[in-house]
Amino acid sequence: MRPDLWTHPQLIAAVAAGDWGAVLRTYRKLTGLSQTKIGERIGLVQPDVSEIERGRRRVTSAEVRQRIAAGLGIPADLIRAGSMAPAQAVAGLVLPGPGPDDDLLTRVTTVVGNGNKVDAPTLDWLDRLLAEHRRAEDEIGSRPLVGIMRQQLGTVVDLYASARGPLADRVVRLASEHAQFLAWMAQDQGQTAAALAWYDRSHEWALEAGDANMAATTLSMKAHMAWSGGRGDRAVRLADAARWSAPGTSLGIQGMAAQMAARGHALNGDGDDAERLLDEAQDMISRAAEHPEDEPPWMYFYGETWFTLQRGMAAMHLRDWQMAVDHLTVGLAALPDDYRRDRTWYKTCLAHALAGAGEAAQALAVAAEAVPDADAIGRPHAWNELHTTAAVLLRRGAQEGRQLVTMLGEFD
Repeated sequence: MRPDLWTHPQLIAAVAAGDWGAVLRTYRKLTGLSQTKIGERIGLVQPDVSEIERGRRRVTSAEVRQRIAAGLGIPADLIRAGSMAPAQAVAGLVLPGPGPDDDLLTRVTTVVGNGNKVDAPTLDWLDRLLAEHRRAEDEIGSRPLVGIMRQQLGTVVDLYASARGPLADRVVRLASEHAQFLAWMAQDQGQTAAALAWYDRSHEWALEAGDANMAATTLSMKAHMAWSGGRGDRAVRLADAARWSAPGTSLGIQGMAAQMAARGHALNGDGDDAERLLDEAQDMISRAAEHPEDEPPWMYFYGETWFTLQRGMAAMHLRDWQMAVDHLTVGLAALPDDYRRDRTWYKTCLAHALAGAGEAAQALAVAAEAVPDADAIGRPHAWNELHTTAAVLLRRGAQEGRQLVTMLGEFD
């Protein structure tokens, strides 16, 4: 067995959610074992393993759960974290590094369960846990994490009653960060109303906590929603609000708002304004990179690679297809493999840009490579982009359009 098997984000999330079908499917995928071999390890026949994997049979027996855990070698700390009751579920997703020591774990669970006074180590742990959830979402997508994050936000809100002074501000700030993450995940799944509601709640909490960076971030992300819905004017207005309504934000936060306004202008066909703002944003990114310690933790992804991809998106709106292809190709080459969700999205955008540039064969090849991940973690956005690519190819009379339609039809 691979020594790092149980640090894999998909396995961690499946155990934490109690999704035994996902545990078996992912374990089998990572180890290459057959359902028969898995069954031999956990004391079940192959048809039973198949039924559990396909969701047709639920694992409700404690004995069967124990056999699965023992047979697959699931670490005890993963099982404990996944079996905590919601009111006590601080560690919804076990971290790949060292967890809290016994003393800290006792304090955390006691604070949540009995309403005792919250302390700084408890909040430090929750900060770290949120950061790890964000990283996991980059690789496994949002769907496995929504339930966990709702529980975790409930935990944070419960802490507010026992927080005093500066700790109370930290709790509200932490709640704002959780709400922003939930908003992003709702947006990722195309749940516009839920995303807007969560962004509004996050913005309100950010203002209460005096967190200018998060207040501006929520406005930038609402601008992103407007952009993705084809509303360029609203994207510009919200991005401008992010830039000017929250003074004292970091350079990275300002750069994010500037590039978001640029994308709104590009969507409207305003190339000059888009290029001006992109240049401003790039300057801010370069300066922010000199002092990464000044950036909030949720900006870990923000850098030259990410910005190169945004230039590619702006070029697509301006129908400068070759420029879009160039930027997206460079950005994707530098994007780490563990950004699986983003790699899927930008790969589908590259396929679209290639189709726009008349490179039908290359467009189909890139689209075909993206299809499995777009189906697994890229719905609805990446999946819709593949359909858009097929439509562009069909309008140009390219036979690759029909091929892509057929390919997508196997998953639709």
